[in-house]
Amino acid sequence: MTNAQITIREKKLGLLIRDARMAERRSIKECAEAIGVKPGIFRAYEEGRRAPSLPELEALVFFLKIPIDQFWGNETLSDAPEPLKYEDINKLITLRHRMIGALIRQERTNANMSIRHLSAETGIPQSRLKAYELGERTISVPELESILTVMGSRIENFFDQSGPVGEWMTTQLSMKKFMDLPKELQDFVCQPVNRPYLELAEKLSSMSKDKLRSVAEGLLDITL
Repeated sequence: MTNAQITIREKKLGLLIRDARMAERRSIKECAEAIGVKPGIFRAYEEGRRAPSLPELEALVFFLKIPIDQFWGNETLSDAPEPLKYEDINKLITLRHRMIGALIRQERTNANMSIRHLSAETGIPQSRLKAYELGERTISVPELESILTVMGSRIENFFDQSGPVGEWMTTQLSMKKFMDLPKELQDFVCQPVNRPYLELAEKLSSMSKDKLRSVAEGLLDITL
């Protein structure tokens, strides 16, 4: 890499550092303290007059809670979707109340249970249960759990699945599942060369037992 290329890289890295700090609403002083440098040096990093070391960059991404490959890409964090605004959150919550009410009614219908019976089992007045099902009243978590227990359902079935919160929860769950894998499996999954094996495993997992048995018998014939 030539001197000119190094200078360009320093400028680009500085812009990405500043963008990451601004996106996470952190001050120069906070970031400087987090990586153990003076504010003036950190400012020089952002202006592209100097560049941080890899350990400093690692400390910065740990502090800002962002992926380190952010500094080797071409997108800024400001390009990411805007966080939900107050008005959007209120609309989302209202919609979710209605969806939960509809799900309660669906579960009750599937269980062939009347509102009168549900009221008697939970101690919740029939009028309130009707309001819950219509999404006209908010239902507390303990009451929802009580209703679902009587109907033999699980609260996990009522978690948001397709909205922005649901997508975030799904991502977090996927990350947790990945981190729970043994280290050797994590390494295997992360290797691009192993992707065909993972895709094959995914296809096999969706096959019926009879189909899998047929595939296994075919493989056995080939190897014998």
